[in-house]
Amino acid sequence: MEMTQRRNELINKLIVHNVYKIGERQLFELSLEELEEEFRSIKKECHPHTESGSIHWVNVAKATF
Repeated sequence: MEMTQRRNELINKLIVHNVYKIGERQLFELSLEELEEEFRSIKKECHPHTESGSIHWVNVAKATF
């Protein structure tokens, strides 16, 4: 995954968790490593069945053999 794409994905995930700033810095000002670290810490605290942490099944056609 491209670095810019990964940064945007992490920023969007943090926003879902109502994180818009870390300290005095906006999310877009943070490095990829800082975003990864913040997301890991949020993920540890997140209940697995919340909207952002739950499993979502996708309809997939069964393969025929």
